[in-house]
Amino acid sequence: MNATSIILIILIVFVFIAFLSTFKVVPQRSEFIVERLGKYSRTLDAGFHILIPFIDKIAYKQNLKEQALDVAPQICITRDNIAVEVDGVLYLQVIDPQKASYGIDNYKFAVVQIAQTTMRSIIGKMELDKTFEERDTVNASIVEAVDKASEPWGIKVSRYEVRNISPPQSIRDAMEKQMRAEREKRALIAESEGDKQAKINRAEGDKQEAIARSEGEKMRKINEASGTASEIEMVAIATAKGIMAIAKAINEEGGMNAVNLRIAEQY
Repeated sequence: MNATSIILIILIVFVFIAFLSTFKVVPQRSEFIVERLGKYSRTLDAGFHILIPFIDKIAYKQNLKEQALDVAPQICITRDNIAVEVDGVLYLQVIDPQKASYGIDNYKFAVVQIAQTTMRSIIGKMELDKTFEERDTVNASIVEAVDKASEPWGIKVSRYEVRNISPPQSIRDAMEKQMRAEREKRALIAESEGDKQAKINRAEGDKQEAIARSEGEKMRKINEASGTASEIEMVAIATAKGIMAIAKAINEEGGMNAVNLRIAEQY
């Protein structure tokens, strides 16, 4: 094989490779940036495309899916001068591939740096207790700051989630002691409330029992009084009837003599 044949083979292979490189398939949810002679030419969306060999080239490939970026742990100083280690997750999406390609060299690195800077600033304005209570506020503030800064880069920040807030071990021990004291306090209060309610219930039961006894005694006395009154009434009626019978007997013939005889027998 002479030199001419070798050169011809190399030329054929080169042309074949160049021919294949003119065909590009862009995946779904991706866009490619095409440069022509080193200058931006167009943006290719998902599908099949043909490029001009040696003139067009794929300069950037941008993913349009939502991406989750880890924000590495960093030390933040709270307003009450406590060092805490904070990390999180940042969610973003490329909405303008051209800006993301030419607006900044590395948008992922940039947005993470802004998120960390904003985090340090926000934590520095809060006391330690508030950092645990106001995570939603911290998340919203970071999203607002990063989204505003990354707008010229064609980036949309959807959300940020604080993952961990870790104070020093001594602070964690103190917090655990405080929480344990709070739990014991709540338990004592609950026990006290239970005793209080039990005493109230017992007092109410005694009260109802006393009322029932009083009502029973009252009814007993009423019944006794009613029986005595009935007895007196019956005696009075019987006495009255007896007197009436005596009076009637006296008025009859010989009645007076009978009365005198009766009295004489008694005395």
